[in-house]
Amino acid sequence: MRRLDASGPGFAAEFDALVNDRRESDSDVSADVAAIIARVKAEGDAALADYTAKFDRFDLDASGWSISKEECAAAYEALAPELRDALNLAADRIRAYHAAQLPENRDYRDATGARLGARWNAVDAAGVYVPGGRAAYPSSVLMNILPAKVAGVERIVMMTPTPGGETNPVVMAAAHIGGVDEIWRIGGAQAVAALAYGTDRVAPVDVVTGPGNAWVAEAKRQVYGVVGIDMVAGPSEIVVVADAKNEPHVIAADLLSQAEHDPTSQSILFTDDGDFADAVAAAVEHQIPNLTTAATMRASWDANGAVIVVPTLADAIPLCDRLAPEHLELAVDAAEADALFAKVRHAGSVFLGRQTPEAIGDYVAGPNHVLPTGRRARFSSGLSVSDFMKRTSFLALDETSLAAIGPAAVALAGAEGLPAHALSVSQRLS
Repeated sequence: MRRLDASGPGFAAEFDALVNDRRESDSDVSADVAAIIARVKAEGDAALADYTAKFDRFDLDASGWSISKEECAAAYEALAPELRDALNLAADRIRAYHAAQLPENRDYRDATGARLGARWNAVDAAGVYVPGGRAAYPSSVLMNILPAKVAGVERIVMMTPTPGGETNPVVMAAAHIGGVDEIWRIGGAQAVAALAYGTDRVAPVDVVTGPGNAWVAEAKRQVYGVVGIDMVAGPSEIVVVADAKNEPHVIAADLLSQAEHDPTSQSILFTDDGDFADAVAAAVEHQIPNLTTAATMRASWDANGAVIVVPTLADAIPLCDRLAPEHLELAVDAAEADALFAKVRHAGSVFLGRQTPEAIGDYVAGPNHVLPTGRRARFSSGLSVSDFMKRTSFLALDETSLAAIGPAAVALAGAEGLPAHALSVSQRLS
């Protein structure tokens, strides 16, 4: 864990190193992923079966390629009532939040009489990747599927590895709530390739979303352009801006909530009180051994954790913007949280006030928890309904409106050396 003091002589260099720290996979997986994609394109289902046997240790032909809607419904019914209620609450809130994101069509006439506008339509099919193993999260199932449903996507396909042939019943229950149309027991880069290019069994989709390991992320990067993708996501991260009015053990838990995701996750605290910084660091040390994810948290906190003391909390905001974090907590009084938030330019999602832990956003708040990482919040946003939609513009002119704007088009076409463009307009003007 790094402890930095913004007033110290070496702070600028230390903070630069923190900002530029590359926590994503050091392995050069691009060549391996390219080979996997090429093989899936060439061999289709045979390649999927071979990779599944190799990486997930089961036979697709023997165990079955897909998971039925009936199996998902049975998993839902078998849940403990409190867990089923929690999933339904999360789904209701996520669905309602994303319904408010639906864009409006436009259709109007300007001063020349030209009719202009744009119409939104959902993509025909979307693929959702759901990891297995450590990262099997039913909350991510809801966060990816429900925006697609709200957008109006007619076919939603889920790809999920089932190591050893074993399924996660809570993930299956979440798929039932979300209303997935197809579930295939396939993971890794090969699953992304199947979604992008299709095989005899798996029809291709138009958009691929969902988290995954370095191979999945690289596969999404390589198939982008054949399909749309949500983003290329890296390890999770949280930045907490907190004053000494907070309980140190509460802020420590907030920091560890992301550290437990992965050894490469990052947790950073900004505070204007050195004693509070020390108290939070001590609370982190106290909490780690008592949690089941201790090994992961220990690796993350030791390698990527940081506590930074700043003169005032306002001084933290420009530093936060340089980090452009996935999650930003402003753990201060409500009025101050709003004042600080007004100055924030770059963050995936912001959590305002002492009673708004980031973890609530992972589950039941409503806004999407699929967010840009690795400083990508400088230029991108979290998953939304619009990721499953596209906009088609339209234009309609009559003689009057063409006469008003056509001569300018002729002039510009001439300046660009495109005489057929000019002729296409000028012949109508004459």
